[in-house]
Amino acid sequence: MDNDDITLPADTLAILNEFLAERSKREHDEEQRMLNKTGKDAHFEEDWQLSQFWYSDRTKRAIGDALAKLVKEHNSSDFRIALLSCPSLYATIKDVHEQVNIFEYDQRFAAYGTDFVHYDFNAVDSCSDYLVEHHKRYDLIIADPPFLSEECMTKMSKIIINLQRSSASKLVFCSGEVVEPWLVANLPLHKCNFRPEHERNLGNEFVSFANFNFDHYIENNK
Repeated sequence: MDNDDITLPADTLAILNEFLAERSKREHDEEQRMLNKTGKDAHFEEDWQLSQFWYSDRTKRAIGDALAKLVKEHNSSDFRIALLSCPSLYATIKDVHEQVNIFEYDQRFAAYGTDFVHYDFNAVDSCSDYLVEHHKRYDLIIADPPFLSEECMTKMSKIIINLQRSSASKLVFCSGEVVEPWLVANLPLHKCNFRPEHERNLGNEFVSFANFNFDHYIENNK
C-alpha cells in the first residue's frame, strides 16, 4: 500500500491539526516572551571582527549621568537620542530616556526591538536618501565609528548631518585621538577632556569630541 493512499478519519485529522496549531502558538509565544525578557538587558559579547569594544562601567555611568542632566534640561518627551555603533551604551541610556534608537550593523541587536535600526555606514555614498525615515529626528547623537580611518569619519559624518534634527542638535563622538583632523573637517566638533575607557585596554588613545561643553556635564556628575 502506497503511503500517499493513507488518510486519517476526519475527527482524528481535526484533533491533529488542533494540536499542531496549539504547539505553533506556544512556540511563538515563547519566542516573544524571550524577546521581551531580553530587551535592554540582553548581554552580547564583543565581536572584534566588527571592531566592537565595550565601554567600562565607569565610562557608561559617566555618560549616562551626563545625558540624564541634558534630558532634564530639555524637558521634552520628543527629545530623541541616536546611538551609532556604540551598543554597550544602550542599556544605560535607555534607563535615562525612553526615546533612543541604536544604529548598528550587527543584527544581534535586533533583540532591542523597535529601538534597533540596522545600518551600514558604507551605504550612504550609494543612496542619497539612505535612512531617510530617520532624517532630522534626533536632538542628541552619540557615535563611536568602528574604524579609525578618514573614509569612515567622512561617511559617518554624512549620516549624522542627515540624522540631526537641526544645527542645534548635540553631537558626541568617542573615537581614537588620531581621527581628529578628519572629524573636525566634516563636523563642528572640538576635543573634550573626557576620555572614554573600555573593558579591555586598547592600543589607541581614545578621546571624546562634542559640539557643546560636554565636559561641563561630565564634571558636574562626578
